[in-house]
Amino acid sequence: MSITVTEDRLDPRVTHGPTRRRPTGPGLPDTSGAPSRAALERLGLVRVADATGDPEGRLAHELRDQRVIGRLRSYGGETTDVLLLDGGTGEIPTTYFLNDRPDPMDREPLAPSLRTLVDFAAAVDELAALRGRFASCADRYGPQAAAEASRRLLAVFEEGAEGEEPASLWKMAALIRPLALVAGPGSRSGLTLDLPPRLLDDEFGAQEIVRFEEVDFPAALTHEPTLRFLREVGLPEDGPWFFSLDTEVPLPTLEEYTADDPGAAPGPAGAERLVRLGHLLEDTSLVVDGTTGAVLCWSEPDGALRPLSTDLSTLAFTLWLVHRERALDAEHALSDAYERLTDTMTRALAAVDPLARDPAPGTPTDDGLRYWPGVFEDYAGAELCA
Repeated sequence: MSITVTEDRLDPRVTHGPTRRRPTGPGLPDTSGAPSRAALERLGLVRVADATGDPEGRLAHELRDQRVIGRLRSYGGETTDVLLLDGGTGEIPTTYFLNDRPDPMDREPLAPSLRTLVDFAAAVDELAALRGRFASCADRYGPQAAAEASRRLLAVFEEGAEGEEPASLWKMAALIRPLALVAGPGSRSGLTLDLPPRLLDDEFGAQEIVRFEEVDFPAALTHEPTLRFLREVGLPEDGPWFFSLDTEVPLPTLEEYTADDPGAAPGPAGAERLVRLGHLLEDTSLVVDGTTGAVLCWSEPDGALRPLSTDLSTLAFTLWLVHRERALDAEHALSDAYERLTDTMTRALAAVDPLARDPAPGTPTDDGLRYWPGVFEDYAGAELCA
C-alpha cells in the first residue's frame, strides 16, 4: 500500500523535481521502517511554521518554509522525531519540538532524498524478513552470517548517503539489527535458540561463565533442556543492571529462598517449582520454572511475578546482546543518540525473543511491565553506554 497526494494538494514551494514526483507518482510505501506519514496523507506537506504554531515568529527564516513530512515510529508504535523536507534540495533531516517552545531543536541529516529514505527503510524491512536483498541470509546463523548481513546493510546506507556518513538511525540498524542472526532456532538444545559454541565464553571470558553441576540442582528442576543448558553452556556470573548468579550454595526454590530470609516477602503461588538462579536487582529475583524452563522475575516490592525471557537460551542471548552493544558503542559512539539506540535494541531483542517485549499478562500478578525494554529506556541510568 502506498500513500500518494495529488499535484494540486502538493505545496508549490516544494520545487525539487524528484521530490514532487515521488508523492504524486509512485507514492511512499507504508513499510514499518518508514516514518508515520499522517501529515503527508492528510494535508500534502505541512510548513514547519504551521505545524509548530510559532506565534512569536521565533523560527529561523530557512526553517519556516521547510515541510513536516511525518515522524519516526518507535517499536511500540509511538511517534518520536519529526521528519522535515527541504523543498528546494529534497533533503530529509530530523528534529523534535519541545512543548514549551515551538521552534525545532537541532536538525540531524537522515537521508538526501525521499527516494533514498524509502530505499533505506525498505532495506531494513528486508533484513528483518530475510527477503529481497537479504533473501540469501535465510537459514544462515552465527557470527559470520550476522557480520555479512551487517556489511551488506551498511553498504546500502553508505552508497545512498552520497559520500556522507550515514545517519545514526541507519548506522545503528546496520550494526545491531543483524545481531539477531547470531543464534539460530533451537534444534539441538531443545530450547528456543541454539547458541553458537563458546559464544558466551568468547564474549565475557571463559572464567566469567558459570556452569552448574548435579549437586546444584533442586529436585524441582526437572526440565531437561534447562538442566543441560546450565551444565554445558552456563551463564555469566555477573551481567548488566546488577544481574548476578547465586553460586555460593546449591540453587534453592523460591519457596526455600523466601523461607530462609525472615525479611523477604512471601513468594507467589507456585514458588515451590520456581528455581532461583540469582537476582536482577537487589529486590528482584531471577527464577526459572523447573517444569517448563520459562524464565521469570519475581519483584518483592510489588509482589509481581513477570515473564522475563522465553527460556535460558534467550536470556543468554539477551545478556550477550547487551554486552556486544556496549563494545560497539565504545567504537562507534552509538549512545550519542540514546533514544534511537534503545529502540534499535528493543527491535533486535524482539526479533529473537518476542516474549521479552510482549505486555500480554503471563502470570496472575503480571501487570505487563517488561524488564529488558524498561532498562533499555532508563535514560538516567544510561546502561547501554560503554
